[in-house]
Amino acid sequence: MTRVAVVTGASSGIGAATATRLAEAGYRVVLTARRVDRLEEVAKQIAAAGGAADVRQLDVTDRPAVDALAESLDRCDVLVANAGGAIGADSIAEGSPADWQAMYDVNVLGTLHSVQALLPKLIASGAGTIVLMSSTAAFVAYEGGGGYVAAKHGTHAIAATLRLELYDKPVRVIEIAPGMVKTAEFAVNRYRGDADRAAAVYAGVKEPLTDADVADAVAWAVTRPAHVNVDLMVLRPRAQAAQHKVYREQ
Repeated sequence: MTRVAVVTGASSGIGAATATRLAEAGYRVVLTARRVDRLEEVAKQIAAAGGAADVRQLDVTDRPAVDALAESLDRCDVLVANAGGAIGADSIAEGSPADWQAMYDVNVLGTLHSVQALLPKLIASGAGTIVLMSSTAAFVAYEGGGGYVAAKHGTHAIAATLRLELYDKPVRVIEIAPGMVKTAEFAVNRYRGDADRAAAVYAGVKEPLTDADVADAVAWAVTRPAHVNVDLMVLRPRAQAAQHKVYREQ
C-alpha cells in the first residue's frame, strides 16, 4: 500500500516544497492549509510530475477540523507539522498580546492538535515519522522576536518531550530548525505586507536558504531507514554563522 504523508501549511513556501519532495519520494501526499486554491495549484504541479496528492482545507488551530481530517484517512505514515509563522517585530514592551496568542495558537497548539489527532495512525503504520518544523529561534532569542521565539521554543519542547514519551513506540520524532530562509511569504506576512521591510531581512545576503533547501533536508531525514532517527537538524545559509552574525555584501 502506498505510504501517506500529511503536510500542514502546504499552500506555499517550505510546506509546498516539502510536499513536492515527498511526492517525488513515492508518498501520497495530503496537502493541508486554509487556502484551497493554492493547495490545488501545488497538487497540479505534483500530478504533472507523476506524483499523487490530495487537497484538504484545514486550519490547524481548529481542533474538530483536525480530528475530522485524521478520521478521514485510511492511514498516515508521515506527519510534517509545518504550519506556523511569525507576526510583527515589536519589542516585548510594545508587543501585541493578540499577536503573541496567534503565534502560539498556530506554532504550538496547531502542532499539538496535529500530533494528537494523527498519532494513533502513525503508531499503527508500524514505522511512523513526525517532523516538527521549529526554527533557530527555538534556541536563540533576538530583539523584536519575543513572541515568535517563545512559540518556537514551544515547538522544540513538544519535539523533545514527544521523543521521550514515544521511546517504546514505532514512531520517529524529527525536528528541523531552519535559520534564514527566503520564501515568498514568510517575511512579508511577518511585516504585514510591507515588502520593503521584508526585503531588508535578506539585504546583502547572497544566498539565503530557500524553501527547496529545507524540503530537501526534510525528505532526506524522512527517507532514512526506519531505525535511524534524525533528532534535530539545524540549517543555516553559509552566510549566517548565528542569529546576529550574518555576512552581507555591500
